[in-house]
Amino acid sequence: MLVENDPRWSRLVAGDKSVDGGFFYSVATTGVYCRPSCGARAPNPKNVRFHASAAEAEAEGFRACRRCRPDLARADLGRTEMIARICRMIEEAEENLSLAALAGAAGLSPDHFHRVFKAATGVTPRDYAAAQRARRVRARLAEGAGVTEAIFDAGFGASSRFYEASRGILGMTASEFRAGGRDQTIFFAVGQCSLGAILVARSEVGVCAILLGDAPEVLLRELQDRFPRARLEGGDAGFEQLVAQVVGVVENPALGAELPLDVRGTAFQRRVWQALRRIPAGTTASYGSIAREIGAPRAVRAVAQACAANALAVAIPCHRVVRRDGDLAGYRWGIERKRALLERER
Repeated sequence: MLVENDPRWSRLVAGDKSVDGGFFYSVATTGVYCRPSCGARAPNPKNVRFHASAAEAEAEGFRACRRCRPDLARADLGRTEMIARICRMIEEAEENLSLAALAGAAGLSPDHFHRVFKAATGVTPRDYAAAQRARRVRARLAEGAGVTEAIFDAGFGASSRFYEASRGILGMTASEFRAGGRDQTIFFAVGQCSLGAILVARSEVGVCAILLGDAPEVLLRELQDRFPRARLEGGDAGFEQLVAQVVGVVENPALGAELPLDVRGTAFQRRVWQALRRIPAGTTASYGSIAREIGAPRAVRAVAQACAANALAVAIPCHRVVRRDGDLAGYRWGIERKRALLERER
């Protein structure tokens, strides 16, 4: 009854934006704190507590709501909403939108908008649009659309522009991608190292997979899933030398190795992976520091997802990324392998 009699309760129920920042409320059953204007369903008053500040709510163990972002200042929240709206514009546009058009929709000058967008997303508006076109091409090709149809449906004004960048976008030609990698040959070998089974695969461009695990057959299935229609062929004697080089890096990651890599990912993922390769052996970096380095300080979760998507163990050293407090976070190939790699580097 105390909460219901508190004048702040009626403001909360009304979703009054005018009092945002004046107080915050937390919900015991969810462990989340919100702004008064949060669009979530009104909570049970018996589970509600009021707080004078976001810092106070966090000090009591509550985490920020992902919907109303009470941890952001009003200006930052408005900027985040604006960037999300512009991203949707880019994603839904049937043709390329100019920087001037996007900046106009954001109510900013082109130069200012360009800086704000890159700081929030980690990529430029142009790179974000290119990544969306690439996503649409991959989706249309996967649906069985013809190559030309997929290219123009994705918003490429001329097929020549797509073909110039097709390998960077798809990792292979459009026809090969449409066929699930058909006519592309991937050489591979499976062996053993001190961390268990290891699979190394190489395309004509470079090493496209370094996978670690407990069972060789599981690693092979993962490779088949990545290239469902490619020709998978066992490597020859020369290829075994490459595998030995990779195993050497696993056994002593501080040595490093200059491997030719076939890196396949979105523009954002590639930016993260490039930052990972700059972390010196024997040291670690937090997800937040990587996000700041690539110019996207709020994209910590996206950085973690990019690390999880890395299919080139050790060559792209995602094992060197830890939580802010130094504790080990998730690792695609298991925490124990991550711990072992870091201990070896030290």
